[in-house]
Amino acid sequence: MNDHQPGPTSADDGLDADTDPGTDPGTDPGADSGADPGTEATLPLSLDAGRHVADPAGGAVAVTDAVPGPVPGPVPGPAQGPVPQWTPPSGPLPAAPDRPWHDYAGTTYPMPLGPGPIPARSSRPSGWIWPVVAVIALVVGLLGGIAGAAVHDQAAGDSAPERYAGLDDDAIVELPPVETGGVTAVAEAVLPSTVQIIAELDGNPQGATGSGFVIDVDGHIVTNNHVVESAAENDGPVQVVDQQGDTYDAEIVGRSPVYDLAVLQVPADADLEPAALGTTEGLRVGDGVVAIGSPLGLSATVTAGIVSALNRPVTTGTPGDDSSYINAVQTDAAINPGNSGGPLVNLRGQVVGVNSAIATSGGATNGEAGNIGVGFAIPVEQVRITADQILQTGEARYPVIGAQVGGNGGTGVSGAFLSKVTDGTPADDAGLEDGDVVVEVDGMRVVDGISLIVNIRTHQPGDTVDFVFVRDGKERTASITLDSEVG
Repeated sequence: MNDHQPGPTSADDGLDADTDPGTDPGTDPGADSGADPGTEATLPLSLDAGRHVADPAGGAVAVTDAVPGPVPGPVPGPAQGPVPQWTPPSGPLPAAPDRPWHDYAGTTYPMPLGPGPIPARSSRPSGWIWPVVAVIALVVGLLGGIAGAAVHDQAAGDSAPERYAGLDDDAIVELPPVETGGVTAVAEAVLPSTVQIIAELDGNPQGATGSGFVIDVDGHIVTNNHVVESAAENDGPVQVVDQQGDTYDAEIVGRSPVYDLAVLQVPADADLEPAALGTTEGLRVGDGVVAIGSPLGLSATVTAGIVSALNRPVTTGTPGDDSSYINAVQTDAAINPGNSGGPLVNLRGQVVGVNSAIATSGGATNGEAGNIGVGFAIPVEQVRITADQILQTGEARYPVIGAQVGGNGGTGVSGAFLSKVTDGTPADDAGLEDGDVVVEVDGMRVVDGISLIVNIRTHQPGDTVDFVFVRDGKERTASITLDSEVG
């Protein structure tokens, strides 16, 4: 709620917004080759202090590094007689290797001097190889995973909107900050994460006031769209005031009129503490809750109450405009104008909803009337999804079936009367027609147009949802894959 609060709205458009080396004679000093001492010079290769030297008679000297040490092969035994004269092979000398010999085969064998197969590698790698192989495999796996993710993300960008899982777990806090201690402990834990918001309204730089809370470690703040709507449309200023009274200029990252949510960004030096996010799925009627915000401009105000109802279909907004429809958490914790956008938290200090509307004698509204003990909060599950969409794309999407609701068509059936089913839409593809009355969506009863819209909007674009509808007095069923629109 802010100081400028539109009144209730109707559901007229409803759903349209809707990856073998031989023995070198030179190695045996005791062997008599019977050759002239100069005979050795005719050998194509000899060993010289660990270096292989090509025969000068064969052309220019080619020298390559070799691994120092004895030449491998059998250790020569006692001489058994004259050693036959070695005859070099015919043909040109093999080219000099371009790197150390041991690199060629992974063993200490020299390259063969004549025709024949290259000596085979040892079938048992050295002990250091397996750790290296493991490391390489790990690195390759990681790089492959990163590349696969990139391809997936790129592909996702070119396809229909995906189902969002919610906010990144690395950026948000979920562990409850409070074990025991009641409202006092909850207030102490959550107040540092709650802020007051001051925004432009109809030309007045401080015309709208509301509340918000820090949603992640990057300084993003969630509030209601209606708190900053005028500032967004008029490019007006938005400021955030923390618990200590420090003021920061804020930027509107994106907003969703349909879900009445907006995301703001404050400077990094604000260093605001994120609130812990919980869930509404575990809430029960009667559970204690605490509302925190700045009602009537009174910052850092805490009120307590209970959950008085769950899954309450509520609409807010200006008549004639696109309204926001929420499947709300109802509470009797005092909520007043200025509480809008502030957190509703459980007694463990986790945010379970965003305070958005109060009931007056005229119905649910975000208007100027004060608290009468019935307030409504947007479930935190929707906050996770919508905030995530805004942070990823700058905008939010909501599900639609392509039909309008309104009136009852005189059918006497309690449900949502479809006044218009648009050609080529999911509703049309599923066989729904003008005049059908939807009475159930995915197992949830539908009693009117608002409850139909709210039930649809609790799902996400791309979901396939089962509908039960009445036509000519008979119940029928249809499965509809939800489309999406920006809003």
